[in-house]
Amino acid sequence: MKKTLNKNIALKYKSNSQKIRVMSEVWTEENIFCPNCGDEIFSFENNRPVADFYCKKCSEEFELKSKKGKIGKKVGAGAYSRMVERVLSHDKPNFFFMGYLETYEVNDFFVVPKYFFVPEIIEKRKALTETAKRAGWVGSNILFSKIPNSGKIYYIENGKEFSKKEVLKKWKKTAFVKNIKKDELKGWIFDILNCIESLNKKEFGLKEIYQFENDLKILHPENNNIKAKIRQQLQFLRNKGYLEFLEKGKYRLK
Repeated sequence: MKKTLNKNIALKYKSNSQKIRVMSEVWTEENIFCPNCGDEIFSFENNRPVADFYCKKCSEEFELKSKKGKIGKKVGAGAYSRMVERVLSHDKPNFFFMGYLETYEVNDFFVVPKYFFVPEIIEKRKALTETAKRAGWVGSNILFSKIPNSGKIYYIENGKEFSKKEVLKKWKKTAFVKNIKKDELKGWIFDILNCIESLNKKEFGLKEIYQFENDLKILHPENNNIKAKIRQQLQFLRNKGYLEFLEKGKYRLK
């Protein structure tokens, strides 16, 4: 995979944002495959409001967002009302995220499946001041800190490229989430996945997840039996093949 963006294809554009948009979109179409089926992806016609790319084989759609430097805990998105509307929409796309260096080399590239996008990960920004060109406009941020690591599937991470086999395997591992219809239930699954991932270990015990009881209570103040909810979510993840049950109170990531 060639990791450097081609600057020559954007020479006719004056705006730096236009240049990056063209360079990143061309690079993506030439180098990235569909994470669902492994087939090629293609660009939609210009100015299509819903997505940037699609897969002819499985019909998955993707939108691309690019940023110079490292993609941190959050990234700027569009208007807040529009982002929330899209997150709640049935035809929302999956999202590609690209982080590129000063040298225009792609350092990070990952995909977040659309079923990981819930309203809770969209942060409302302050409205622009009266002196701004778009006074009153309210933007948004996508909060990566609220998306489990398993929902960020890397093609390239810190310059390291992952094989197609690895990408397809990681996509398939969390595919069960798309069948969860209620965002509230997804929120619980994401919170438990974040708890598991923060342990940074292959095997763990129920008591270790219980340590997050107070944190989960803050996130879900309406629930008065957090430990029972934890057990329920671990059981669900086991039934979906995400976890393996070893013995009473012991689990292993598959």
